Amino acid sequence: MNPAGALPAVRSGRVAWQLAQTLWVGGAWMLHFVLLPALERFGLAPILIDEIGAFMRPVVVGFAAVCVALQCLLAWLVLRRPIWHDLRGQMLLLVLVAAAAFYLVGSLTNGPYWQLFSYLVLAFAGLVLILQPRPDEETVRPAQKSL
Repeated sequence: MNPAGALPAVRSGRVAWQLAQTLWVGGAWMLHFVLLPALERFGLAPILIDEIGAFMRPVVVGFAAVCVALQCLLAWLVLRRPIWHDLRGQMLLLVLVAAAAFYLVGSLTNGPYWQLFSYLVLAFAGLVLILQPRPDEETVRPAQKSL
């Protein structure tokens, strides 16, 4: 086997991880913290802004769930152990649970508050995930000094 032949596969996994993460975390944050407040500041009617948010949030949550499923697969392939043993895997599973709760609460109740809570859990778990290194990166620790 040629180790150089494995390099494109590893690189494509890195690119897929970063692209998926950038798209879903950026989309979630952009919608809630940039687009909807900008529409409000622009002077659109509050009912119209609520309707736009009610239409776009389920789309963003569904897209996030698909991207997170891809990231779970990549993390499992790279780490070679169950993903819940790693903080990145735990955050990915939290996002999947938040996405499921978003749709479940939306179908059971008419109140948007629990859906908004699930959406914010998803967004902040994505922020924590961004601060973590990719699964294929080795965390370099400084050598411990002997006394």
